[in-house]
Amino acid sequence: MEGIKETQFKFPNQKDFYRGKVRDIYFFEDLLVMVASDRISAFDVILPVAIPFKGQVLNQIASKFLKATEDIVPNWITESPDPNVSVGLNCDPYAVEMVIRGYLAGHAWREYREGKRMLCGVALPDGLKENDKLPEPIITPTTKAKEGHDEDISREEILSQGIVAEAEYIQLEDYTRKLFQRGTEMAAEQGLILVDTKYEFGKMDDRIILIDEIHTPDSSRYFYAEGYQQRQDQGETQKQLSKEFVRQWLIENGFQGKDGQQIPEMTPEVVNSISERYIELYEQVTGESFQKDGNQNILNRIETNISNYLINR
Repeated sequence: MEGIKETQFKFPNQKDFYRGKVRDIYFFEDLLVMVASDRISAFDVILPVAIPFKGQVLNQIASKFLKATEDIVPNWITESPDPNVSVGLNCDPYAVEMVIRGYLAGHAWREYREGKRMLCGVALPDGLKENDKLPEPIITPTTKAKEGHDEDISREEILSQGIVAEAEYIQLEDYTRKLFQRGTEMAAEQGLILVDTKYEFGKMDDRIILIDEIHTPDSSRYFYAEGYQQRQDQGETQKQLSKEFVRQWLIENGFQGKDGQQIPEMTPEVVNSISERYIELYEQVTGESFQKDGNQNILNRIETNISNYLINR
């Protein structure tokens, strides 16, 4: 089965359309319809081959966690009429992503390894190893680039540049910490550690709304809790659930999104292995069995389910 590379639907009363890195968004007067495609991006580059079932994995994990955090902050989703589709509020997004880290991993580790002890205005202590738990979770925001790379930015820069008003930014930080705590607790129930993640927020009628996806393998990194400390003590690589394995495969094959670098060949074996890892991730993170749809014409299924929702809502 091939993954969904893109959608090109035309619906009655559709106002606009936007194609993001991995999502296709259809805008209507009072709502938006977000289709999670099977595109995959790494180092802010969309890879040439789609990964079967990836979109379903992301959409269904996000739906689960958004429902589980409604008591902390209202979110944008009102309905999920298809395994790959979420429908909800058309909010005005903030121009920053709220990244929060409980452990020194990924981008933060790469910066630390280069000798940096200040990340997005947050001081880090000396003497840490890769994947060590931080003294307390730190918020390391990034800009939201429409094209190219998101850039690290500090709280001070966000406020001085007027990107977000101070009172609202304080609220975003509070929501971010509470969401991360809830995600940490839910991960622990599945024998996992929520290492780091990002949240995106928007505004609607002067209300702050949680938007996009949360706690998915594309936006988050998980370690297996069992054996974590032993692996750290022995200097071993952590067993993790995230998209990091894709980044590592690219790095090992000479690609980090830099000018002049070639994306390595994505053979059917590579694509299938990535798909299986995403399904494993779903089952580990949610504690539920993943249901593959045997329908070969997934695009037709998605279009039909969206059309029926729009007619009957």
